Amino acid sequence: TCAEPALLHSVVRKSNLVEQANMKIELLPALSDNYMYLLIDVDSREAAIVDPVEPIKVVEAVRKHGVKLTTVLTTHHHWDHAGGNEKMLKLMPGLKVYGGDDRVDAITKKVSHSNTFKVGSLNVKCLSTPCHTTGHICYYVTKENSTEPPAVFTGDTLFVAGCGKFFEGTAEQMHKALIEILGRLPPETHVYCGHEYTVNNLKFARHVEPDNEVIQEKLAWAKEKCNNGEPTIPSTLADEFTYNPFMRVKEPSVQEYVKQTDPIETMRSLRKEKDHFRVPKE
Repeated sequence: TCAEPALLHSVVRKSNLVEQANMKIELLPALSDNYMYLLIDVDSREAAIVDPVEPIKVVEAVRKHGVKLTTVLTTHHHWDHAGGNEKMLKLMPGLKVYGGDDRVDAITKKVSHSNTFKVGSLNVKCLSTPCHTTGHICYYVTKENSTEPPAVFTGDTLFVAGCGKFFEGTAEQMHKALIEILGRLPPETHVYCGHEYTVNNLKFARHVEPDNEVIQEKLAWAKEKCNNGEPTIPSTLADEFTYNPFMRVKEPSVQEYVKQTDPIETMRSLRKEKDHFRVPKE
């Protein structure tokens, strides 16, 4: 989470609207550190919601924007991402619920890698990124002939400055997901992840690369954002390659830290380290 536990109750997490000419994305904080995302197609005013774990908040946002919600995009089956789907459908019957795993609650459309569909005039492409769970899907959103950056909703695969735990997969799979699948999207792509873990992720990144000034600057920025209850999201893929150790597994400084020379072994060692890392109080 963002703040030290003692501060959690004093900092109210604020929602935030990212506006582009082609799409609007409202970040809706949920639970203690999750994010839901309301994705709005500006042209048609059709909308999708990513991981609606708190459905009442979603309904309020939909009404506020005056949009037509048609679609639920579920990244993976864990309760803090998929646990609101059934209630969401009760509140708004007829929604299409996409997911990559039979364990996703109330799923109506099972998708796999490279499947595409539309939300209004926006194109959504499914990217299969198994590791955190075997059925994890990231959703990549573009619009034809747009000069604006695309968006990718990464659930618990890629976080700002981090990645998800390998609950159901391997270092090989996470390497493929981060480097070959997400890492090859356009560098300006906005990254919208499942949790506000940025400060702690950057403390680990600083531990791995103490001489990386980009990490230190980003950490100072993220702490300030968190203290104000503001999200540290979105980042961009280009940014992630500068401070996210799990995206930097080819960098000599990161390999040296874990005493590995192979990117996949570096990924494996980093995740093991991170799983046991005690975040310093400061």
